[in-house]
Amino acid sequence: MGLIRLLIQWLALGMLLWIVLSYVVVFGRVGWDHPVRKVYDALSKIIEPLLRPIRAVIPPVRIGGAALDLSPLILIIGLQIIARLL
Repeated sequence: MGLIRLLIQWLALGMLLWIVLSYVVVFGRVGWDHPVRKVYDALSKIIEPLLRPIRAVIPPVRIGGAALDLSPLILIIGLQIIARLL
């Protein structure tokens, strides 16, 4: 159980890093060959499949002309709950 809990905590940490890097990539206009973009793409391959089922159930919240995607927050909270139960 300890190894699974550790993996879940690392995944939650990776989620937080992915969220920060997504803003850096979008607003920082990072090039395709930049190392930050490569890390973001690698994390996306792990995290996006986990977010798809949540996004299918909970659509983005509309705030004026923008949309707020709550699926990463829900996944982090769910991972933390699972880690504490283990």
